[in-house]
Amino acid sequence: MGAFNPVELGFSEADFALPVTVLSGGQKKLIGLAKLMVTQPDLLLLDEPDNHLDIDGKDFLARYIRAYKGAVAIISHDRYLLDLVVDEIAEIEDGKLTVFPGNYSEYAFEKQARLLRQQQMFQAQQKEITRLEQAAKRLLMWGKIYDNEKFSKRGASMMKRIEKIDRLDKPVLERKQMGLELAGWRGSNKVLTLSNLDKSFPDPENPHDERLIFAGLDLLIWHGERVGIVGPNGAGKSVLMRLILGDETPTGGEITLGPSIRAGHYAQEHETLDPNKTLLDTVRFAANCSESDAVAILGRFVFSYLQARSKISTLSGGERSRLQMLLLMISGPNFLLLDEPTNNLDIPSAEVLENALQDFEGTVFVISHDRYFLDRIATRIVELEDGSLTDYSGNYSDYREAKGGVRFLNARTQSSKGAKGFAFHLKIFAPSRLRDFALNSDHV
Repeated sequence: MGAFNPVELGFSEADFALPVTVLSGGQKKLIGLAKLMVTQPDLLLLDEPDNHLDIDGKDFLARYIRAYKGAVAIISHDRYLLDLVVDEIAEIEDGKLTVFPGNYSEYAFEKQARLLRQQQMFQAQQKEITRLEQAAKRLLMWGKIYDNEKFSKRGASMMKRIEKIDRLDKPVLERKQMGLELAGWRGSNKVLTLSNLDKSFPDPENPHDERLIFAGLDLLIWHGERVGIVGPNGAGKSVLMRLILGDETPTGGEITLGPSIRAGHYAQEHETLDPNKTLLDTVRFAANCSESDAVAILGRFVFSYLQARSKISTLSGGERSRLQMLLLMISGPNFLLLDEPTNNLDIPSAEVLENALQDFEGTVFVISHDRYFLDRIATRIVELEDGSLTDYSGNYSDYREAKGGVRFLNARTQSSKGAKGFAFHLKIFAPSRLRDFALNSDHV
């Protein structure tokens, strides 16, 4: 990409003298990227490169990868990034590596089409094996009844033929995923009102001064809306979330939750979980249920009996995310406050969450840098930047288009018609309907 200016990566000149230890996770990621830009290796190996990056950082990363002249191998759960920059997907599943041409959406379509073909081939082979077995049994029976050696030999020969068949493995059409169901219920029409909201903190360099985070924020969220909050790292999105939850006190202004509103919170760093408690104790307390019921609930979220008796401190980030989703479901809120809910989820789990949120009858307020997620679930985008809010109707692609950028689907293919075609087929072959389609279809 040639010479670059660190300011392009989101750094100010005041940041240049800071030690790396005081930088945010996103800034550390960008420093690692800057080092690669200087060294220009023939092969880039990137492991979840856009974790902790804000949307501007993610956009820069995508532009950088697309312009890179060498080879790039990426481990990523970011479907938007994989749609924008890759031309081949290598999937590791059941100890096997399978390569698919194209980007993520093309991979997802081809993967399901292959599963359908494999299911139909498996069913056809099973049908043929059953036919041969029945014919062989009849011949053996006739040979025995009529004492006919010819029938017996033909039956035995057919059985040997059946034994030599190279049997196809039954494809796994649906893998076990967390059983997340967010029912929701109706409360007030006005769910959340922010009126002239201010927040500042003491300046660490000068305790007598205040560092202003934002001022004069006004926002009204109605029942049934799914609002995505976007903005650069450090803009105050998490501060705003803590204010709404009552964990911080505003410097000025008012925050009003409507009557009959019950909020449920998903914390990005899982700080709402007690690491010293077991999963079983946590669920029993939250659901006020028996041990056997708690084990059953945990099983719905893909936790084994042994894991149920383990401490939360032993869980991975993805497992803690699933546990938080479970606790949200138990609490039965009608207003969800979610802080980066897809950060530690694999792609199938993120899709389960997206489907649950689309079916949720309550209201959603979510901080996220996951552009694919925001495209699927958001009905409204609110941008927090430079201390103020800007409101956009629609999902993430609508927001980008309103700001003068390209829409997501057009960005990943030159043909918007083709992109919509993939979205259409992906909807038809969604995993929840794949089994029924395969069992009731004679062709792909």
